Amino acid sequence: MKYQSRKKAILLLADGTIFHGKAVGREGSAFGEVCFNTGMTGYQEIFTDPSYYGQLMVTTNAHIGNYGTNKHEIESDSIKIAGLIVKNFSYDYSRDLADSSLQEFLEKHNLLAISDVDTRALVSYIRDNGAMNAVISTEIDDIDKLKEKLAAVPDMNGLELASKVSTKEPYFVGDPNATYKISALDIGIKKNILRNLAKRDAYIKVFPYDTTFAEMSEWNPDGYFLSNGPGDPEPLTQAIATAKEIIAKDLPLFGICLGHQVVALANGIGTYKMHNGHRGINHPVKNLITQKGEITSQNHGFAIRREETEKHPDVEITHVHLNDDTVAGIKMKNKNCFSVQYHPEASPGPNDSTYLFDQFIENIKKAKA
Repeated sequence: MKYQSRKKAILLLADGTIFHGKAVGREGSAFGEVCFNTGMTGYQEIFTDPSYYGQLMVTTNAHIGNYGTNKHEIESDSIKIAGLIVKNFSYDYSRDLADSSLQEFLEKHNLLAISDVDTRALVSYIRDNGAMNAVISTEIDDIDKLKEKLAAVPDMNGLELASKVSTKEPYFVGDPNATYKISALDIGIKKNILRNLAKRDAYIKVFPYDTTFAEMSEWNPDGYFLSNGPGDPEPLTQAIATAKEIIAKDLPLFGICLGHQVVALANGIGTYKMHNGHRGINHPVKNLITQKGEITSQNHGFAIRREETEKHPDVEITHVHLNDDTVAGIKMKNKNCFSVQYHPEASPGPNDSTYLFDQFIENIKKAKA
């Protein structure tokens, strides 16, 4: 099957631009916001990261699928991207640790993927024109009909997606006899975040995205965590309200990515949709406290407003992105609260920033003392 002639496919952008390719497996159409990730490895973790929910993923590495998939290398229980766009798709793989091919993995999760796309030209186009809605499709006989369907897809700006990926019921992770108890708000949480907390002697209770502070505090935790996740942070009114209460009571709080944006909004700092976002595993960040540089894993299309952050009397910028000077981390001057825009748990990516989990545990220790 893999060597048979494959069906033609296209990528149609919201502005009418078309890129041509071929279907990898199943046929049909998939809609979402098109974005790109510059990571050379970690495609399976990227595809299962809840922060990518509803997005068409362009991989800038020329070869995808060459090391297969492994059941342990996932960040959630299913593929979260809406569709996949690659240059060269590898049907064969050559890694002893792999338990299936990427093609089998995509088929299992019924994901539409297209290959043979000029991804260098596509990424260059997105860089110049910004992330936008798009459709990948093998149904190329009626472009006008595809354009009509694409026009009806909601814009990411103002779109609440945490409810689509959050747990429906609370659950526990780690050793019940661990020293520290952490209540985590799941607005798109990754498994490796939970692993990083658990291996630091923490027992975590994970709550649905719309859980109130009263419900999270009923468990009597030592600290609170706000996870990463997809979509616009502004519609997350309950999460923002929960963060406000945690901050008001000066309880240990740590936020990552979407959780970082929720912390900012809880402090009255606005957010905005970026031109094309940060998605990759080699983003340079400067820690303004230590003056050290960090190579980081990032995945976000929204950011907090730097000018408003600088003017806030109770908030200090702790990290900045060295490519564009966007805010990459903050802490509150008078509360036990800090957050970062990037992913210290990596998966995929470098481990330069895992110290932030240690910092969170230290903050909990001090609060308990």
